[in-house]
Amino acid sequence: MSRCRKMADIGRRQFLRGGAIATSGAAAAVVAPSRAKAAPAAALLEYPSNRLANIADLATNEPLDVSYPDDDAPGVLLKLGQAVEGGTGPDGDIVGFSTVCPHKGYPLAYDAADRTFNCPGHYSRFDPEAGGQQVWGQATQNLPQYTLRVDDNGDIYAEGVDELLYGRLSNVL
Repeated sequence: MSRCRKMADIGRRQFLRGGAIATSGAAAAVVAPSRAKAAPAAALLEYPSNRLANIADLATNEPLDVSYPDDDAPGVLLKLGQAVEGGTGPDGDIVGFSTVCPHKGYPLAYDAADRTFNCPGHYSRFDPEAGGQQVWGQATQNLPQYTLRVDDNGDIYAEGVDELLYGRLSNVL
């Protein structure tokens, strides 16, 4: 039987060493670029800036129905009558929240006497004066609060949400 004269005769160790070098080079080429791209993308979440209302449209302790970041995300603007953390406007008392319970997606109702958002499904309650913090019930996260801005004309703009909206994998549109 005749042998091919162009074949290289290498030993097992040399073959394994060459395979290891090739494998580690391929892995480095795949991992290095993905690491460089992952950090900036994870830190950057962009939201649309939407005009929701004007300060003149609000009455103290009466929620105004809005939608943000899109028409499928019901929420409210609320003028609390006293400055609160996360509040905006001239008095620092305007806040905005999603009105979908973060536990199971039930629609929330605002109780003006109690000054809380209440869920009829599993009785979770959320305090708008404390940034939508859950004060009772089954929910495991606070109520998503809008990041608001008021311009010189009194127009109120939403520019982001601080928690994940119920039923969405991300808040990015």
